[in-house]
Amino acid sequence: MEFHELDLSERLLLARRGTAYFAQRMAELSDTDFDSGTLLAAWTRRHLIAHVGYNAAALCRLLDWAATGIETPMYASAEQRAGEIDEGATLSPAALRNLFHHTAARLDEKWRHLPESAWTAEVRTAQGRVVPAAETVWMRVREVWIHAVDLADDGRFGDFPTVVLDSLLTDIVGMWRRKGLGTGLVLTVDDRAPIAVQENSPTTTRVSGPLAAVVRWAAGRGAIGLETHGDTVQPPAWL
Repeated sequence: MEFHELDLSERLLLARRGTAYFAQRMAELSDTDFDSGTLLAAWTRRHLIAHVGYNAAALCRLLDWAATGIETPMYASAEQRAGEIDEGATLSPAALRNLFHHTAARLDEKWRHLPESAWTAEVRTAQGRVVPAAETVWMRVREVWIHAVDLADDGRFGDFPTVVLDSLLTDIVGMWRRKGLGTGLVLTVDDRAPIAVQENSPTTTRVSGPLAAVVRWAAGRGAIGLETHGDTVQPPAWL
């Protein structure tokens, strides 16, 4: 079953579980650990935690848009978003922890009180996609689960619920297809039928392994526990 086939209450639960998982990973870090790197080359843990906190605030703006009909973008611009993260990275560890918890609580409150009719209201993501407000739940699920691994503190794709992994793989492959990427790439998860990213192209590379390992690789977080045959490639860009 895919994420979007679940009841709204189940989708929200997965977002809350992911928030708790990220919080657990963050709680295991000492204040000095905040200065260390992450799986994202350009960011320290300070940048990453600031980003996840400000992402929740940005999603709150989309929910305000859905509830009021007044256009409220996630960010004023890509430059404003990047500057906000850089400035947030200068905060103290205590302030960064508070930022994460405060904005996560605000987002959860917005979800709890969003009028039923507003869940289908159309809003626009930072990438320019027009989506129903309900899509904010999946956007947050992706954010907290994947970035918990990016903290480089024992977070593992193997800890993700299966429905999240399946939906991430669908999301990633779908994005590659829309962008015309991944020509010749075939993914095989355990005993499932192979997935040809671009269905009419000759196979040049096969990547196979357990679901969590394939999703980790596809999301650009490294090849662990995989078998590859053919051309050695990095996964195409996703987001």
